[in-house]
Amino acid sequence: MGVLHLVPGPARTMAAMIPPSFRGRGITSPASLVAFTGACELAGAAGLLVPRTRRLAGGCLLVFLAAVFPANAHAAAHPERFGAVAVPLGRRLAAQALLGVLTALAAFR
Repeated sequence: MGVLHLVPGPARTMAAMIPPSFRGRGITSPASLVAFTGACELAGAAGLLVPRTRRLAGGCLLVFLAAVFPANAHAAAHPERFGAVAVPLGRRLAAQALLGVLTALAAFR
């Protein structure tokens, strides 16, 4: 998923999902935030593979999952705008929770 943050089409969709209250300019522009979150996902995934960094990476990924949830909630609130990307909030929350559990299991085993 981290790679998709760096692919132009999906990255534009993800940038549109960022709630207006989180949008800024420069380093906090939606495009910059999407690229940064993609890099965070890739770094976290790599960190899970290295025993020395596994716990830190897992903890960072858990914080990451919480940090990106507002964008998913924004998309869920606007299905007419985001179509299939706008997973209903309850299902998205369940998916985020499952990802959190799986991340914790990978990081803290």
